[in-house]
Amino acid sequence: MPLPIVNSVASWILKKRIHQIELFLKYPNEVQEELLFNLIRFAENTFVGLQYDFESIKSYQTFSERIPISSYEDLEPLIEKTRKGEQNVFWSSNIKWFAKSSGTTNAKSKFIPVSNEALENCHYKATKDLLSLYLNNNEDSQMFTGKSLRLGGSKQLYEQNNTFFGDLSAILIENMPMWAEFSSTPSNKTSLMNDWETKLSAIVNETRFENVTSFAGVPSWMLVLLNKLLEETESKNLLEIWPNVEVYFHGGVSFDPYREQYKKIVPSSSFQYYEIYNASEGFFAIQDLNNSNDLLLMLDYGIFYEFIPMDTYGKENQTVIRLSEVVLNTNYAIVITTNSGLWRYQIGDTVRFTSINPYRIRVTGRTKHHINVFGEELIIENTDNAIAKACQITHTEVLDYTVAPIFMVGKEKGGHEWMIEFRKKPEDIALFNKILDETLQSLNSDYEAKRFNNMTLNPPVLNVARTNLFYDWLKNQDKLGGQHKIPRLSNQRHYLERLKEMQSPNDNI
Repeated sequence: MPLPIVNSVASWILKKRIHQIELFLKYPNEVQEELLFNLIRFAENTFVGLQYDFESIKSYQTFSERIPISSYEDLEPLIEKTRKGEQNVFWSSNIKWFAKSSGTTNAKSKFIPVSNEALENCHYKATKDLLSLYLNNNEDSQMFTGKSLRLGGSKQLYEQNNTFFGDLSAILIENMPMWAEFSSTPSNKTSLMNDWETKLSAIVNETRFENVTSFAGVPSWMLVLLNKLLEETESKNLLEIWPNVEVYFHGGVSFDPYREQYKKIVPSSSFQYYEIYNASEGFFAIQDLNNSNDLLLMLDYGIFYEFIPMDTYGKENQTVIRLSEVVLNTNYAIVITTNSGLWRYQIGDTVRFTSINPYRIRVTGRTKHHINVFGEELIIENTDNAIAKACQITHTEVLDYTVAPIFMVGKEKGGHEWMIEFRKKPEDIALFNKILDETLQSLNSDYEAKRFNNMTLNPPVLNVARTNLFYDWLKNQDKLGGQHKIPRLSNQRHYLERLKEMQSPNDNI
């Protein structure tokens, strides 16, 4: 079949899904409530279902009162039972896939269950929805006349007791529908390579002559790949290599610190950027409009959502609310109940709602990734936005950063210490630091109050990282590539101290 016809047929099939999306846009809370009780009914006869008497749960109130909020540590004994071959523990259908994830704050591996229902009705459904929404907004798209370059954190899968574990990317590739494999590059064999640096070169060699029309992956790692591609092909920008490229689907970390760098290597005013929000536990939200920073919460993927206002999180008065009770511009921790048998599970992410009709969100950070040593309540959204503004004003490019507190000693006031690796350094580091500090004060009133007249916090201390410092740090931990992320904010200093140990001497501000 000629490629233009393939493009037309694919577009027609994907756009049919728009009508189903419109249903949950019109009746969001009803769709969520029906979904919750479908999950409960499906799991009635599991170990967990019998333990909490799912059969008698007839209302959300009973559900919320009877089943406790859980962390991975709470669910780990049940997950380990399933990994050893016991089924019907927390989900009725057999679970043989486990997404291995250690996140950024915990060296201990987590094994997140991935059911067949989650693969089909969440992860793959979301991929089709992402394409449907993009095509619905871009009628003239020719995306399916070429291929999508995918960059995941794929490694090989490991078998144990007839169950399999590995990166989510590897699980998705292993079970990938034929249509997805046909339209993707590099090959599955290359995508599943274990060694990041070897894989990087293989991807460059395999994709440089392809007709790539879109690419997808984490912004920081994708930038490493694209810059290597430009270097090896001696090209000025990606349009010289892939003249038909039209969209980048990104997620995993905030795009704001990298936006200007991408605009430089894809110098096209018509090029689109579409953000997604997914994790090992599920696929949650998709940018549904061109040129938007907001993500549409997807409500029919087998995931029931609850939220904890961050001003009560972890306290005696902690409150948990459902979707119909959320309000705008409040920071919430997400709690999910899923079609993989995660019941009222805290995924560790925080979001705020930018719209209620429909429900749109922005990811603001992690429950463990913030700095609140001095009551400043600094979150990743604040620091990402401040970095982006400082880069814009000083014509600077940042590759990575992390921030830690400077604890008070004696009469000495506290502060924040930054480690920033620049791709293009500012001519005036002190000016960059000043803009960073002032922008944070404008974005965060708690930070501003602590910085007023240096009352509690001294000005930030800025370390300029040597070239490849963060890369080397991740390599030492065997965390190169794909889904691994730099911990942006921490209430402790251990990340920063390790980086400083690896750092060559340079000036601090």
